[in-house]
Amino acid sequence: MSFPVLALEFPPVSHLIEWPDIFLKDSTFAINKIVLLMWAASAMVFLFFWSASRKAALVPTGVQNAAESVVEFVREGIILQTMGREGLSFLPFLTMLFSFVFALNIFSIVPGIQMPVNARMAMPAFMAVLVWVIFNYVGIAKQGFFGYFKGIMFPPGVPKALYILVTPIELVSVVVVRPLSLAVRLFANMLAGHLLLASFAVLSAALFEATIVGAAAPFALMVALTGFEVLVAVLQAFIFTILAAVYIGGAMHPEH
Repeated sequence: MSFPVLALEFPPVSHLIEWPDIFLKDSTFAINKIVLLMWAASAMVFLFFWSASRKAALVPTGVQNAAESVVEFVREGIILQTMGREGLSFLPFLTMLFSFVFALNIFSIVPGIQMPVNARMAMPAFMAVLVWVIFNYVGIAKQGFFGYFKGIMFPPGVPKALYILVTPIELVSVVVVRPLSLAVRLFANMLAGHLLLASFAVLSAALFEATIVGAAAPFALMVALTGFEVLVAVLQAFIFTILAAVYIGGAMHPEH
């Protein structure tokens, strides 16, 4: 009795996250699939909120109801929980940030696309730097340049003898670790999910060629992982946004 041999050919990781240029090839401004998806996500977020506000009604329905639910979630679940009422001025920015990160993430399960933009480091890094610029600007604007960095490097309540250790740690944490951890956390989680889905897709296809029955288990697991990927897309958008709110809220007030 012979068993069919599985032709498993997993593509290199570089093939899953690198995309050839489509327009303006081999130039500084080359456009590939990732860039197109980034533009598409921007257009989706804009059209979503524009269509929701175009004919706003007292009793929201349809798209307006969905948009107001997103705004309410960011307001109640993120801003008021981390920044207080003073942080409501950042509601438009944080709502945009949450929606944009989610749109970039959800491409991972869209048939024919199946590529989360945040599985490439460029976009998480750009958004992390943007958050870094904003919370440092807010801290300097609220506390003054020297007051802000004094609060970072010499936190109150720490024995003076420990400042020789605490000061460089706190400074590196704010200047380097915060933006780096924001970017890497989002990038690593979306890349891991993308690689898992791709692996089980290849396994299901190989088993399907050998025997339809044998493909049932990995296919079912791939479906379950796809549902889990939706949860991850929302969760990572939430984590990125709430950390941005925490950093901005912390910069607004000096430590006591």
